[in-house]
Amino acid sequence: MAAKATTGRVTRRRARTRANLLEAAYTVFAAKGFGRVSIEEVCEAAGYSRGAFYSNFDSLDELFFALYRERADLIAEQVSGALALDGPDLDVPAAVDRVTEVLLLDRDWLLVKTDFLVHAARDPDVARTLLEHRARLRHVIADRLARARGHTRLPAVLGDAGGAAYAVVAAYDGVTTQLLLDRDVEHARTWLRELLTALLTEGGATS
Repeated sequence: MAAKATTGRVTRRRARTRANLLEAAYTVFAAKGFGRVSIEEVCEAAGYSRGAFYSNFDSLDELFFALYRERADLIAEQVSGALALDGPDLDVPAAVDRVTEVLLLDRDWLLVKTDFLVHAARDPDVARTLLEHRARLRHVIADRLARARGHTRLPAVLGDAGGAAYAVVAAYDGVTTQLLLDRDVEHARTWLRELLTALLTEGGATS
């Protein structure tokens, strides 16, 4: 019984250490950029030794990968949750409002995400992970649009729900890229809301 309790404490402590390393890495990567950060800098920011780092990650690449996956999964969950609140019907403007309120429009995240995109462009294995995440996000959106009843038809130019999902993700990419430059989060959120509402509702009767 004592051994089991000790194991439980070790597991929780290790999970906490891993979470703290990820949080510290998030801050350091955003400030300096992936490729300019050392393991020592991450450890110092988290308050741990290199031993603690290597008990959780084999390399900075693995840490970076885990950090991206954690944040990317959060975004997919946020979008899925926001789109699920209407039941079988879908009020597109209201759903867009909810999605744009919960979506990560955090400049530090966008800096990390951009670094990951550049990293993925040079590494096919990393690229596959990025593509899988983007496909998951599009699937969440497309599935919700395809199952929805009682909403304005999608504009013909988008084709089907899958095409609309591609357009939504592309709009998010564009708005977040602009946010990196102008640093105005509230304007970015408003712009994304207006863009997605127009994208998913304007000219609906022509489809």
